[in-house]
Amino acid sequence: IAAITGTSGKTSVVQFTRQIWQALGHRAAAIGTLGIIGDGIERYGSLTTPDCISLHQDLQMLVKDKGMDRVAIEASSHGLDQYRLDGLSIRYAAFTNLSRDHLDYHKDMGTYFKTKQRLFSELLSKDGIAVLNKDIPEYEMLAGILRARGVRMVSFGTKDADLCLLSSKEDAQGQVLQMSVQGKKSSVPVPLVGAFQGMNVVCAAAIVLAGGEDAQKIITALPRLSGVRGRMESMGDFNGARIYVDYAHKPDALENVLRALRASTRGRLIALFGCGGGRDAGKRPMMGEIAARLADLVIVTDDNPRMEDPAAIRREIMKACPGGLEIGGREEAIAYGIAQLKPGDTLVIAGKGHEPGQIVGNKTLPFDDAEVARRLMRSRAA
Repeated sequence: IAAITGTSGKTSVVQFTRQIWQALGHRAAAIGTLGIIGDGIERYGSLTTPDCISLHQDLQMLVKDKGMDRVAIEASSHGLDQYRLDGLSIRYAAFTNLSRDHLDYHKDMGTYFKTKQRLFSELLSKDGIAVLNKDIPEYEMLAGILRARGVRMVSFGTKDADLCLLSSKEDAQGQVLQMSVQGKKSSVPVPLVGAFQGMNVVCAAAIVLAGGEDAQKIITALPRLSGVRGRMESMGDFNGARIYVDYAHKPDALENVLRALRASTRGRLIALFGCGGGRDAGKRPMMGEIAARLADLVIVTDDNPRMEDPAAIRREIMKACPGGLEIGGREEAIAYGIAQLKPGDTLVIAGKGHEPGQIVGNKTLPFDDAEVARRLMRSRAA
């Protein structure tokens, strides 16, 4: 079992880890935000980390019925705080990064980080291996916890790490990563957009490397990786422009996505997003400011308003991006964004990613950003 925690990147890392394991001949699965995905199984789930009873039932099914020998699990802060992963024999534990999220639940960043530390201080097996991002400020604190326990570590990052991402350069198929694995340099093409996705690939490779797999075989597997649903998912070209759907629903994730697309966009960058109701309200103006700073056109719409007034949520975002356009209906907003596209432009539809519904009040209404975007693209092309 490999468990991955951190604010951003968990879903991509568990799926990339699964894919690398599979390429190396293992029967592997991933459990997380997308549900369960593996050889012969694809089942949607509603929680990033399932409750402990469901999780153990799922693991039994994967081993007994599907013959799996590897599984990568997303370890959310809620799951760690509520002991959903307790009782598992976790062999590998990875930490991606830390930024603002879930403060409606944890109240402050210190508590949020301390909750994530449980994976390393309590849950990782004593004979397990930790995989840490050497670039983040929290690295030394986590490394200190692991040294005190006598737990081995493998590091990844952009400098002085066991597995280094030296640089990345976008090309027509995605990007080319310049990597150093245990001191040996390689140039690796991967069909994924965005430097942050390059770091997710490096993290996944580090997890597999920690398991003793051959470094060159891992490198050989990377060009065959496929993108993750709702994570910088390409909807294809439209009128010479590009359209992406991404799950970015927190400040740091939105900034990463917009910076990545800004660098590769010849024309205008159009950002469409909203903020969820009943969640950390403090991030709403933060996301508005980020979008206003990095995008040429900002469209503020609804994103799971739940029991809150959608217009009130939009107002909180708009305060930080007064030049943005407010369109409450999400489908209407997507249609408007597509209609604005000219050759060289990029539209990113952010916030919901893979989600198949829009939560309004206490009801979940069918709504899939990717399906809506594709339908609207077809109708305008007809």
